[in-house]
Amino acid sequence: MADRLRIALAGLGTVGGGVVRLLETNRELITRRAGKAIEIVAVSARDRTRDRGFDLSAFEWVDDTHTLATRDDVDVVVELIGGSDGPALTLARNTLGAGKAFVTANKAMIAHHGLALAKQAEQAGVALKYEAAVAGGIPVIKGLREGAAANEIGRVYGILNGTCNYILTTMEEKGSDFAAVLADAQALGYAESDPSFDIDGVDAAHKLSILSSLAFGTRLDFAGIAISGIRHVIAADIAEAQALGFRIRLVGLAESNAKGLFQRVHPCLVPTSHPLAHVAGSLNAVVAEGNFVGRLFFEGRGAGDGPTASAVVADLIDIARGEYGPAFAMPVDSLTVPPPASSAERLGRAYLRFTVVDKPGVLAEIAAAMRDSGVSIESLMQRGTAPDGSAIIAIITHAGPERGVADALERLSGSPSLTGKPMLMHILDL
Repeated sequence: MADRLRIALAGLGTVGGGVVRLLETNRELITRRAGKAIEIVAVSARDRTRDRGFDLSAFEWVDDTHTLATRDDVDVVVELIGGSDGPALTLARNTLGAGKAFVTANKAMIAHHGLALAKQAEQAGVALKYEAAVAGGIPVIKGLREGAAANEIGRVYGILNGTCNYILTTMEEKGSDFAAVLADAQALGYAESDPSFDIDGVDAAHKLSILSSLAFGTRLDFAGIAISGIRHVIAADIAEAQALGFRIRLVGLAESNAKGLFQRVHPCLVPTSHPLAHVAGSLNAVVAEGNFVGRLFFEGRGAGDGPTASAVVADLIDIARGEYGPAFAMPVDSLTVPPPASSAERLGRAYLRFTVVDKPGVLAEIAAAMRDSGVSIESLMQRGTAPDGSAIIAIITHAGPERGVADALERLSGSPSLTGKPMLMHILDL
C-alpha cells in the first residue's frame, strides 16, 4: 500500500529488538518524517519461544527466513542476522532478486560482497542501505555519501571498534594489563567470549574498507588492508604513551593519492591535542578530510541496540521517502581499482617497545640496528628490571620512511638480547 512501508525483519537479537521498540516508541514522529507509516508485518529468528521483552503477536512469525524475500506483503527486508556468508547473504541476494529494497547492519557481508549486491540492487532499481554497518548510530555513511559528496576526500580514519576502545581507555584509567581488562569486558558483556574479530582488528578493517570505497570512489578491497590488533599492548605501553603526551587508540586509516590506496588498521599513539585522543569508552569516531569542506569529525556510540537501531530506521525513512541512490555513492561500474600503496616510503614517527635481557650492550645493539637502518631516535627510555631479569626499552623515532623501522626490526630479529617480539605502533601526526 502506498500509505505505508511494509517491513520484514530477519533477526530479533539486541539490534532487532531495538528496531521494534524504536518504531513503536517514535511511531508518530517517524511517520511524519517518512511521509508514511513504517510497519513491521513479518519477523523471523532462530528461537520463537525466547522472551524478548516485547509483544510479537502483532507480527507474523516466519520459520523459513528466506521466504521473507518473496512475500507479496513486504516492501523492504531488514537483515540483522550477521555473518559474511550463509543465511544473511542468501537473504540479501533473494531480496534484491525479488525487486525489494534491502537494509542491513552487516559490515562483514558488505565488506566482502557489497559490490555484487550493489550491482544487483542497481539492476533491480531498488535500494541497498547499510548505515548501521559502520559506527552504529553515527551517520557517517550518509555524511560521506551525501553531505560530503561534492568533495574530493583525501583521507578517512578513526576509531572503528568500541570493544577495543573500551579496553584501551580502561587500561589507561586503571593501569591494568590487557588480559585483565579483556576478562572484565567479557564479564560485563562488552566483549564476546571469542573476542578475536574485535581485538585483532578484523571488525575495524571491515568498516574501513566500506569507508574507503565511499570516500574515494574505489572498489571494496578488504584484502588490501594491513591489519594489526591490540592484544599485545601492555600496561607499560599505556604508561609510556601517557608520559610522552599520547594515548593509544586502535585506528583505521585510509588515504588515496597518486601513489595508490593505502589502508591500515593498527594501534597508534595519538597526541592528546588530537580529538581522537579524547574518544573514550565504547565510543567510535571517524574523521574525513575533504578538499573544500576541510576536516569533518563524527563521534558517537558505535554499537548497542539504540544507536544501531537508529541507523537502521534512518535507512527505512530514506526508502519511504524514495531516496535511493547508488549504494557506494556512484554506480559500481564507475568505481576505480587503484593500486595498493606501499607503506615503505610513508613518512612518520614510530613508537617501539623492546623487552630485553637487562645486561650491558643491549642498548648499543638496538641503537646500532637503528643507525644502520637510517632511523633517527628522538627519545629512548629504559625502566627498572623485572623479577625475571628483563627490562623494557621504549623508543620514539624521528620522522622518516617506515621502511627504515621495518629494516631495523628485521636486523634485531632473533637477537638473544630480546626476550619477546618488539611492539611497533605508529604515531598519528595528522
